Amino acid sequence: MLTDAHCHLQDRKFGADMRDVIERARETGVTTIVTIGYDMPSSERAIEIADAHPDIYATVGVHPHDAKTVTHRDVARLRDMAKHERVVAIGEIGLDFYRNLSPREEQYRAFRGQLDVAREADLPVVIHSRDADGEAYAIIAAHFAKRGAHDAGEPPRGVMHCFAGDLALAQRYIELGFVISIAATVTYPAAEKTREVATSIPLEWMTIETDAPYLPPQSIRGQRNEPALVKDLAQFVGELRGIPLEEVAEETAKTAARLYQLD
Repeated sequence: MLTDAHCHLQDRKFGADMRDVIERARETGVTTIVTIGYDMPSSERAIEIADAHPDIYATVGVHPHDAKTVTHRDVARLRDMAKHERVVAIGEIGLDFYRNLSPREEQYRAFRGQLDVAREADLPVVIHSRDADGEAYAIIAAHFAKRGAHDAGEPPRGVMHCFAGDLALAQRYIELGFVISIAATVTYPAAEKTREVATSIPLEWMTIETDAPYLPPQSIRGQRNEPALVKDLAQFVGELRGIPLEEVAEETAKTAARLYQLD
């Protein structure tokens, strides 16, 4: 039982063989895939793919790269899409101060606006944060109060996609009710912080993702990633923690199901 908690099946790199990619994932043991929207067209397409495949779900949102393009009409459309039965989260949203493809003020505006959409729709959020650890945490912490013991049974509020922060930051997000998602970047030689996080946090607060077609594991750097390779990621995390692949697969799948409120 494997779940790829974050990929982009609607990406043009899958245009010619998307069905084969999905079938390879199923043959590998992937029972659930979440395909993530990153702008308005990709969000629409994510819903179409999810509608066609009972084991695939969609999220809708606008990535910080495109924050400057977000209009009031787009926000209204996201509210409508959020009501679709196959939509399980708002995202990928957040801040990216590495590329700064949208001005920072526009990123803040789009981020806060989409957090509001998620709150209204009672959906979790998928957060992209790159070179913006302090700024992203401040916005999220202002939006979501720290949970107390009485909230421990509540579903997660969101997920930190492709987490690259340190263990202390991961623990602070978990205290806010956020899941930490480990991508194949954990296999990269310089990813000591990510390996510490993947080794240390409870599996009940961890998902695994491919971010396919991006971020392939070290063994195929430079090639296209795909959901079937989430099994290799589960194997790697299991080796880090000294536990079987099957345990990582099952527990991270359970976390994804709690996060996205899946059957």
